[in-house]
Amino acid sequence: MINYDSAAGLRALLEERGLGMRKKFGQNFLINPGVRKRLADALEIGEGDEVWEVGPGLGAMTKELLDRGARVRAFEIDPGFIGLLKEIFTGREGFTLVEGDVLKTWRQAAGSLAPYLLGNLPYNIASVLLANFIEEGRFFRRMVVTVQKEVARRMAAKPGSGDYSSFSVLIGSAYKVSPLMVIGGASFYPAPRVDSQGIRLDLRTDIGNPRPTLFYPLVRQLFSSRRKTIKNNLQSFVSSRIINRAPLDILLPVLEQCGIKPEERAENLTIEKFAELAERLGDDGLF
Repeated sequence: MINYDSAAGLRALLEERGLGMRKKFGQNFLINPGVRKRLADALEIGEGDEVWEVGPGLGAMTKELLDRGARVRAFEIDPGFIGLLKEIFTGREGFTLVEGDVLKTWRQAAGSLAPYLLGNLPYNIASVLLANFIEEGRFFRRMVVTVQKEVARRMAAKPGSGDYSSFSVLIGSAYKVSPLMVIGGASFYPAPRVDSQGIRLDLRTDIGNPRPTLFYPLVRQLFSSRRKTIKNNLQSFVSSRIINRAPLDILLPVLEQCGIKPEERAENLTIEKFAELAERLGDDGLF
């Protein structure tokens, strides 16, 4: 039995199996049992609930979820860890392993009805993976993820703040964001040099999905040059999609109808304003 609470024990296991840590995979094992419990508690799962787990590693959170009666579909990229996970969990009721890069494999499992997701997401894939889920219409009832603190700030950022970005709008357009505990490096093996944070994401029930067709590309374009005004970025957005540049006498009335000043910048717009602008541009037949 693996002692998931012991850095020395995990290190000895990895050495015994000839397994190394791969920096490119952002591998850090959560060895703090109290934090693992709090993350699982935040997911609020019941007996028989289906959960996608991204990056199970050696299976500490996998075991926590299975012990609570969940059915777990785990996505793991590291071949060495895949072998260990098979040894530990194959044959255990409710466990399914998906091998390979989750950015490439999640779509094959997209038809499964798992309403929950749990993941210790490496910095290099966190924003890409979550964006893929949302833009491609794969919504979870609830997600609990651990990300670098910097990413957590961006996810929870509000209009007007320096951390507010297209990623903030994307996340907030689908989920209510609730920051959980900050997790110091000592809670992981090996210990990262930066703090992490747990984030809980609850699917918004106060809005309809999907968003207007133009919503996601519009948000990306309006944030692509943060210091440009909405008017200038909007002209670039329109001209990149139609042959003839839309004259300002068409675009300015659209902004006025949305209550958006042409000299405003994207970092000050609410999610609702982005959605309204995308909807009006589509309704006005500019595309």
